[in-house]
This record gives sequence, structure tokens and C-alpha cells, in this order.
Amino acid sequence: MPHFHQSHPKEPADQRQKMLETPIHRLIPSLAAPTIVSMLVTSVYNMADTYFVSQINTSASGAVGVVFSLMAIIQALGFTVGMGSGSIASRLLGQDRKEEADVFASSGVLAALAVGLTMAVLGQIFREDLIWLLGSTETIYPYALDYAFYIILGAPVMILAFTLNNLLRWQGKANLSVFGLATGGILNILLDPIFIYAFKMGIGGAGAATLFSQCVSLSILASFFLRKQSDLRVSPACISRSPGTYLAILKQGMPSFFRQGVVSMATMALNYNARIYGDAAVAALAIVAKVFHLIQSIIIGFGQGFQPVLGYNYGARRLDRVKEAMWFSVRTCTVILTLGAVIGFVLAPHIITLFRRDDPLVIAIGTRAFRYQCFTLPLGAVMVFANMFFQALGKSWRAVVLAICRQGLYIPLVYLMTGWFGLPGLERTQAASDLLAFVVAAVVLLHYFKTEFGKET
Repeated sequence: MPHFHQSHPKEPADQRQKMLETPIHRLIPSLAAPTIVSMLVTSVYNMADTYFVSQINTSASGAVGVVFSLMAIIQALGFTVGMGSGSIASRLLGQDRKEEADVFASSGVLAALAVGLTMAVLGQIFREDLIWLLGSTETIYPYALDYAFYIILGAPVMILAFTLNNLLRWQGKANLSVFGLATGGILNILLDPIFIYAFKMGIGGAGAATLFSQCVSLSILASFFLRKQSDLRVSPACISRSPGTYLAILKQGMPSFFRQGVVSMATMALNYNARIYGDAAVAALAIVAKVFHLIQSIIIGFGQGFQPVLGYNYGARRLDRVKEAMWFSVRTCTVILTLGAVIGFVLAPHIITLFRRDDPLVIAIGTRAFRYQCFTLPLGAVMVFANMFFQALGKSWRAVVLAICRQGLYIPLVYLMTGWFGLPGLERTQAASDLLAFVVAAVVLLHYFKTEFGKET
């Protein structure tokens, strides 16, 4: 466990005052801007993998969709530890209890390292079985196997990077976290064609480029702690020996685990049903998922900017600012998503063609699925922010329910709708799931504000 730095026992007053006094309409955008950039860069380099790999052939394009489930699991573990330790530390900073915040930060980093190493070892041992479990076809299998080797190898690096990123973000230092992630993301985009084509590594080159770029991101993020640019101290001296600390981190991070973990399960269910219609269906729906992940990353990035505001102000009992932050974020992002839905509906065939212009079946399936999802895209702000709201306030079970709702509903729906309507049902499943998840999120959120908000001691 590295000794990052000694920090002062008290958090700088100006940072705490900023989080508790700056007008919401200025504070959240200022914190959200770098996290949006971070999420966009991450999504763009994930799409870059899809784009460059798709130029190989349709089966290689499908392999990225298959391995996406595995990447979602790794991300789920990283965000479980990072969001869990970061959200607790944020509320403790809001209460001016910095030494306790340092304990959760340090213990979170240790937990991330342990989880990452375990994931890498088990993943490599069972890699071949995993690829089949994730929904691969026989023609996709060899491509997915090569790509997954590097992704699994990089699990400890990715999980540690996600954890350090969240620790920076939750203390309101999103500009530092975005620099670390963005640098690695840009490097990944540059390295993809070099590793795939110049080094003739094929789809394995895309995985190797991702691994190398993640190592760079982790090094940059760790350097901010080493150079004393973090208000949180990460040190062996602060690591907790109490199981209660790690259970608290797990409890607070569980919504993130379920959110990302259910994404993995939903992608597996999608691949199982899509492979009935061949590699073209697997590839088309994988492309649609990556593009929508790019659009939704704007909202997730915005949410990552508003969560520290919630944590600080809820810890300081500034409930008026908590409520204002929630509704400001929902209104703003609903407008953004509505604009994105209109543009996406019009440009859908052109977007899919960018990835597989030589396969008309991929273009046809992808265009229909893309347009169906555009109809429910504006509902995403309520779904995302309701979940993040409860997580930031420490209402773990509500957050867990909402985290698993969208993709949790998708899993039974994809089997039902494919069985009833065939390929058209498969193309419409995500939109149907989003509509149902929106209703659940809106009901839970409105009920909490009417009956419980502000009554806790």
C-alpha cells in the first residue's frame, strides 16, 4: 500500500465554504463540466475500440459487445469501492470530520487493490468459459478471447483508477480526476490503430491499447495524492482494521455495483437473444449500446458533479440546497436529452453506417433499435438522478432498487419481447424497459420528498 501524503487535520475553509455557499446554478455546472468531459472521453475511447475493431469484420465488432459485459463488471467493482468510500468521505468532510474521512479513503484504496487482483486471477483462469457465458457465438469467440485477455489483465489497474477518480471527485476536485482519465482516454484513441494495424495485433491490439492507457491514467491519478493535491489523505497509517469500515463502504457503494452489474447481466441476456439472428444482430446492438452510452455519459458526468454538492450540503444539513440541486439537475439534463433524442432519431442510419458501412443488415437492425431508444431518452435524467440522489444521501436501499431497475427490468423483458415479437421485439426492449424504470423512479423520488425528506435526525 503506497504512502501518498501527510495532510493537514482540517480541510481548507475555502473548499468547504465553496460547497456550502456558492449558488447551485453556478456550483454544479462548474463541478460537472470536468466530469462530463471525463465521461465523454471515456465513452469516446470505448467507441474508438468499437470503431477500429469494426473495420476488421462483423464478428470482431460483435466481440466488443460480448466483452462489454466483462468491462461492466470491472467498472462495477471499481465504482462500488470508489463511490462507497467517496460518498462517506464527502459527508464527513461536510461535517468537518476530516480524520474519519481519511480512514475511509485509505481503506477504500486497499479494498480496490484486493478486489482487482482477485478479479484478474479468477478471470484469467476461467476466461474461456466466461466468453461463452457472456453470449458469444462460435464465430465471435476467437476475437472475444483475444480481446478479453488484456481487459482481464488490466482489472487491478482499472479498479484502482476508478477508485482514486471517485475519491477526487467526491471532494469537489473533478478537474484533477478528469485530467487523469482524459489523458489515458486520448492515448487509447491514438494507440488503437497503431496496435491493431501497425503492430498487426488485430483485436488483441485494441485490448492492449486499453490496458496501456489505463496504466497511464492510474499513474496520473495517484500522482495527485503523492503531490498533496488531495484534501483526503491516503496512507497505510489510516487503513482501518475494523470490518465495519469495509461493510460501510460496501453498503454505500452497492447501488453502483448493482447499476453496473445489472448492465453486465442485461448485456449477456441481449447477446443470448441477439445471437439467434446472427453476428449482424449482435454487432448492431453492440454499436447502438456504445453510442447511447456516449449520450448518457453526459448525464452521468453531470450527476457526478452534483453528487458532491449533495454530500456536503446534506452533511451540513443545508436541505434547501440539496433540494434545489436535485431539481436544477433534472430540468437541465432533460432539456439536453430531448435535444439529443431529436438529433439521434434523424441521424440514426448515418451513425450506424460509420461503424459497419459494408453490412446492410447491421445498418438496418441498428437504425431501428437506435430510433426506438430515442423515444425514451429524455426520461433518463429522472432515472439517473433519482438513483444518484439517494446514494449521495446514504439511502442505500432506495438507491439499490433504482440502480437495478432499468436493466433489471430489461432482463425479463428481452426474453419476453423476443419470444413474442422476434427481432422487432428485441429492437424495442430497451425503450420499453426505460419507460417502466422512469415510472418507478419518479414514484419513489416524489414519495420521499413528500413524506420523509428533511425529517431525519
